[in-house]
Amino acid sequence: MPKGILFWRSMTQWIGGMGIIVLTIAILPFLGIGGLELFVAEAPGPTSDKIHPRIRATASALWIIYVSLTAICCLLFFLGGMNFYDAINHALTTLATGGFSTKNASVAFFTSPYIHYVFIVFMFLAGVNYTMIFFLVRFDFKKVWKNEEFRGYLIIVIAIALIATMMVYHATGGPWEKSFRDATFQVVSLITTTGFVTADYTAWKTSLTALFFVLLFAGASAGSTAGGIKLIRHVVFLKNSILEFKRLLHPKAVIRLKMNKEIVPARILTHILVFLLIYLGVFVIGTIVVSGLGMDFLSAMGAVATSLGNVGPGIGVVGPLDNLPLFLIRSNGY
Repeated sequence: MPKGILFWRSMTQWIGGMGIIVLTIAILPFLGIGGLELFVAEAPGPTSDKIHPRIRATASALWIIYVSLTAICCLLFFLGGMNFYDAINHALTTLATGGFSTKNASVAFFTSPYIHYVFIVFMFLAGVNYTMIFFLVRFDFKKVWKNEEFRGYLIIVIAIALIATMMVYHATGGPWEKSFRDATFQVVSLITTTGFVTADYTAWKTSLTALFFVLLFAGASAGSTAGGIKLIRHVVFLKNSILEFKRLLHPKAVIRLKMNKEIVPARILTHILVFLLIYLGVFVIGTIVVSGLGMDFLSAMGAVATSLGNVGPGIGVVGPLDNLPLFLIRSNGY
């Protein structure tokens, strides 16, 4: 496709990454009624940490961080050997966690380990709540580490990356560094719903394919540019499930669910549980419908899961090396 079309596609992703609503609030001093509600809709989550007391100041600060990270990412890509056109396009889609590349082979086109690690770092940062990034910029590390979602996000990424590294190493027999880089890249890419790929993870091991399939339902932090369910919903659901067992053992005890040492209101918990139920229901119904249209069951699950989470690659015929157009061509006998 012409370079202008590809750049337009990358820019569209970048604008949508932080949210057109947040951009509107940052530009217009007085949005009017509903401004706060629109902002919350773009940055969902059961907590409400704010950078500044005024919503417009908050949106402006978020966009300054967003633009700055994009510029730094672009510069690092350029210093790593990319031409400026590829550098700016990949920076835009990395910070937006969109994953569109100017290359048919995606990031696998670039063989430089340096470039791969730059992708990993900035995909990870794009999956962090931007309020936490603001506190990091202000060197308020204590407040960042106290955030349960950030700790969970960091621990989950590290743990799964290490597990995947060992599995990739035993599956491929390759060098440890390459196994670590390939495994970590795919883990971060899928968790943050970016969708870039450097290797065909479905060709490694069936257990690894299952692991990466589960990651399609993760999502990164609330208040980030990532899609998916969001980890904070998983954390709240897990903590509430544990508390339910405690309530069974101590039926008369008053046990309240807390996040970041603050009580989670019952209505927020209800919203999260309903969201998860609807998400799972759409996945099940979507899988049945898509498989009924001719796609094999495994591929149907992958296609629906990756579509719901806005990830990109899935499993089966919609794996990291294939896509829906190829499936349509093959299914029509071409």
